[in-house]
Amino acid sequence: MSSTQKPIVIVGSINIDLVVTSPRIPVAGETIWGHEFQQHFGGKGANQAVAVARLGYPVEMIGRIGSDSLGAQARAALQEAGVGVEAVEIAEGSSGIASITVSESGQNAIVVVPGANTEVTPEYLDRHRKRIESAGMVLTQLEIPMRTVEHLAEICDRSRIPLMLDPAPAQPLPATTLSRVAWFTPNETEAAFYADGIDPALVASDPQSLAKAFLRMGPKAAVLKMGARGVLLASHTKVEILPAISVAAVDSTAAGDAFNGAFATGLILAMDELEAARFACAAAAISVTRRGAQSSMPSRAEVDHLLKVQA
Repeated sequence: MSSTQKPIVIVGSINIDLVVTSPRIPVAGETIWGHEFQQHFGGKGANQAVAVARLGYPVEMIGRIGSDSLGAQARAALQEAGVGVEAVEIAEGSSGIASITVSESGQNAIVVVPGANTEVTPEYLDRHRKRIESAGMVLTQLEIPMRTVEHLAEICDRSRIPLMLDPAPAQPLPATTLSRVAWFTPNETEAAFYADGIDPALVASDPQSLAKAFLRMGPKAAVLKMGARGVLLASHTKVEILPAISVAAVDSTAAGDAFNGAFATGLILAMDELEAARFACAAAAISVTRRGAQSSMPSRAEVDHLLKVQA
């Protein structure tokens, strides 16, 4: 990292996905034979950190892992991807895990144990406050305690550091926290949750009005991620829709994380908002052509190539 590059700092979740495929979802008390077991590294925070690192920009992770072997593996995977992990601390007990059973028909049953992610506390943030205050931009999500997100928003506001909030999984947000957010980045499912008091038809039929409604909630700008329909950027001065890049998708897991990591990278590299959004759309498009979460994140060369051939 050069002396002029302030890192992107990610405050969020670190998970391990334990995935079993089977003929069907077993009923209560039943034991059946499965086909395959896979282990993937995930967590929206860790995914976004890897997305930034693969694009070649300095990034540091602030999150917690358990004292189990899975936590050590997750930390090693982040480090191998190029993410700074000096602030990743161990919390006694389980790491964050998702136990996922997927049937041949595509149905799934998921049990999430947040584990060490619940120990990403305001006190933990305060131990790493200087690291946060040295950031060029901070990204967070809602897979850590809400009081921690509120405290982070306050730190960023006081230090005038732009905060990008990915409101996933969707849950109520304090107005004071929203007012401290530079970029609010829901997908359509999350947008429907936050459209309380807004005509639900707007989510599909009039995303421009919906985005403007989000701005009235307090954030300085919003990005509505609309999947194959592209993205909508909204600020208090303009609203723009960018189409998605058409690709042969095989797995949309973590596409939104690829977008957020790339969008933040583009902005911090002084791209304008539209250019950064196109850059992020390309990163997300590449990610859906690959299976997995962190394993699907593209390099800067791959993103630049896709943008070139799409020009």
